[in-house]
Amino acid sequence: MKSLLAFPTGAGTAHTVGLVVMYVYFAVLGILCIYGLHRYMMVYLFYRHARRAPKVEKPFETLPPVTIQLPIYNELYVAERLIDSACAIEYPRDRFHVQVLDDSTDETQEVARRKTEEWRAKGVDIEYVHRPDRCGYKAGALDHGLRTAKGEFVAIFDADFVPTPDFLAQTVHHFTDASVGCVQTRWGHINRDYSILTKLQAIFLDGHFMMEHAARNRSGRFFNFSGTAGIWRRAAIDSAGGWQHDTLTEDLDLSFRAQLREWRFVFLPEVETPAELPVEMNGFKSQQHRWVKGSMQTSKKLLGDVVRARIPFHVKAEGVVHLLGNTAYVLTLFLALLAFPVAWFRPRLEMKTSVLLDLVVFASATLSVCVFYLASQREIHGFRGVLRTLFWTPMLLCMGIGMCIANTRAVLEGILTRGGEFVRTPKYAIHAKKDTFVGKKYKMTLKMLLPFLELTVGLGFGWVIWQSFKNEMYGAIPFQMLFFVGFTYVAFLSLFQGKLTTR
Repeated sequence: MKSLLAFPTGAGTAHTVGLVVMYVYFAVLGILCIYGLHRYMMVYLFYRHARRAPKVEKPFETLPPVTIQLPIYNELYVAERLIDSACAIEYPRDRFHVQVLDDSTDETQEVARRKTEEWRAKGVDIEYVHRPDRCGYKAGALDHGLRTAKGEFVAIFDADFVPTPDFLAQTVHHFTDASVGCVQTRWGHINRDYSILTKLQAIFLDGHFMMEHAARNRSGRFFNFSGTAGIWRRAAIDSAGGWQHDTLTEDLDLSFRAQLREWRFVFLPEVETPAELPVEMNGFKSQQHRWVKGSMQTSKKLLGDVVRARIPFHVKAEGVVHLLGNTAYVLTLFLALLAFPVAWFRPRLEMKTSVLLDLVVFASATLSVCVFYLASQREIHGFRGVLRTLFWTPMLLCMGIGMCIANTRAVLEGILTRGGEFVRTPKYAIHAKKDTFVGKKYKMTLKMLLPFLELTVGLGFGWVIWQSFKNEMYGAIPFQMLFFVGFTYVAFLSLFQGKLTTR
């Protein structure tokens, strides 16, 4: 092959190495396409089982006692909002109990105590519970609260949530079915339009809840309680082994343990519980790191139980995919790193036409993301949501790619370690565009190495794109642009967002 003459020595070895690189690259592309097919399957299951939405066959004649648990830790800006909204839930006061589970070490303690006393004076049965240490973090706080919880059912709201007054009216009656162990509502987003970052997070979460949760639930597959904005039957928690803190996703862990013990879960996409999205990239990264690391820890803990369980094959298969889904970040990072030798070897191996495969993968990946997220937005926001999401889909792909370095680190930590510190996501009571987090406490400590790695890889893709342009491999450029924009966007916000925000 004439092009191989460019290698002055060892041309045969270089040729072999180049072919191996190309074949591995194509193999990784193929595996990632399978993840795209899974998105199509979720959409298919959602619409196939659309008529199987859960219904209340018979409401409670006498409402059961309910405990509302509010786990907080140094939530100075949102603690009052959380307690106010929880105490305003409409329910008979003689069967309504609120626990403020405060592990705070700062002035949040005084804010929460004062607000607790205020609502107690109004006749609400509310208690303030402060632990001397954060043993077990959130899982430990929830388990500690259960010792004095009065409710047969337990609803949980994290500090960034604002439950609506009719929350219990729309959820508790599903427990007249004695097999139901948990009811989960869909997360809403009170600061969806604050920034590009919050818009992208909102679309991402809408897809997760509207398509994945609903499709899994309606088709009889396992789905998970999302840690907040849901309500548990106390007996289901106890029979599944209670809250455990050997993973960072105690919600996913308990959910799978409970469903393996044949408790049935209910997801209510029509019931929206508003919440505040992280407004800074480092806070978002911290949240993602906890979710990804915890999911891998849960996979390591429960994957064998799922595989051995006497459950239908389709439930088992989806459970395995669910637990291992975050491995896609590792493959995405591997693909990104392979792009550099591929850009070098492809023209020298006279494989320029292989860029058509890049173009096909780009089109298929974009299409699967479009279908998945457009379907979710259509169900939630109608035609307007479809148009809005169509505009933001490329950026959604970019952000997912840009997060792969940080999330690969989380995957590896999840495989190699147990537990770990539950790092809270900063909340600043951000509602409108005029609000700001600049000058407020609780900003995430910047991990300098990761943003510089992201920036280095992102700028490196400038060279990859130049190689494609120079060698007239134009079909690969749209695919490579996703990586360039994704890595540089995530790195830029990680390094400069707080410093550049002035409003």
